[in-house]
Amino acid sequence: MKLKSLVFALSAAAVIAGNAFAQAPIVIKFSHVVANDTPKGKGAERFKELAEKATKGRVKVEVYPNSTLYKDKEELEALQLGAVQMLAPSLAKFGPLGVKEFEVFDLPYIFPSKEVLYRVTEGPIGKELFKKLEPKGITGLAYWDNGFKVMSANKPLHAPADFRGLKMRIQSSKVLDAQMRALGANPQVLAFSEVYQALQTGVVDGTENPPSNLYTQKMHEVQKHVTVSNHGYLGYAVIVNKKFWDGLPADIRTALEGAMKDATKYANAIAQQENDAALAAVQKTGKTTIYYLNDKEKAEWRKALLPVQTQMADRIGKDLIASVNKEAAALGQK
Repeated sequence: MKLKSLVFALSAAAVIAGNAFAQAPIVIKFSHVVANDTPKGKGAERFKELAEKATKGRVKVEVYPNSTLYKDKEELEALQLGAVQMLAPSLAKFGPLGVKEFEVFDLPYIFPSKEVLYRVTEGPIGKELFKKLEPKGITGLAYWDNGFKVMSANKPLHAPADFRGLKMRIQSSKVLDAQMRALGANPQVLAFSEVYQALQTGVVDGTENPPSNLYTQKMHEVQKHVTVSNHGYLGYAVIVNKKFWDGLPADIRTALEGAMKDATKYANAIAQQENDAALAAVQKTGKTTIYYLNDKEKAEWRKALLPVQTQMADRIGKDLIASVNKEAAALGQK
């Protein structure tokens, strides 16, 4: 009798343990390198909220902002190894991974407006670019906007000649390297988490960022001048480990796709207002002078930087660059 009771108790315990295991949530570690109060940071938090709600708690999203889990040089390898499931790296990060076509987003003055940008990211070009990530073990889910970039330094940057000899921080990108050299500057590749200290100590003289990144990382505290040049674009791709994504139950994957779609709409909608608010906040500190290029100066910058498109054509693909320019021409914006 005692043996039967023991067997029954052990069987019940096994069932309970099995049910608990079956009900354990699927964990998605979502790592990124910027602050929570940026468009990407807010987008990640919104995705967490929507994903957990849509899956009724069957998925738990753990967000790790500000390089707390991985720095931007490490995160793609971590994703490929399965140490983290989701990232939102800047589009420039895929060039060093071997998918050079993504460097089209780094080309100066390739996107004359957000309208042209969205025709690319939401259309056939964006889908084809995501397909090129699959052999690397990566699935692309969405493009997140972070806005057009400004230049900053401890001297006024009104004309291309003002860059001569400056050490300018860039992401690891052959295109951004060529861009800074076209301006006469010396490009310096640094991880995003190291930029503030490098500016503070004079390791680099200046950098480029959307205003929201400049402000939330407090770079304006160590940069006396900001030029609103809108010369280049910074966006992100939300990506997942392909093996992990393909292995999810179909209903979970569908729910997460819906959550990502809604989070993307939210993140892209707030990007411009976040950048406008950041510029206003920087100006309010009185520590940094904000300068807007006039039409003549814009023409000088374009003249100096547009040759980079031709220079990088063999690397990125002439047809791809032509396709993006065709989208702009279709809107009469080239």
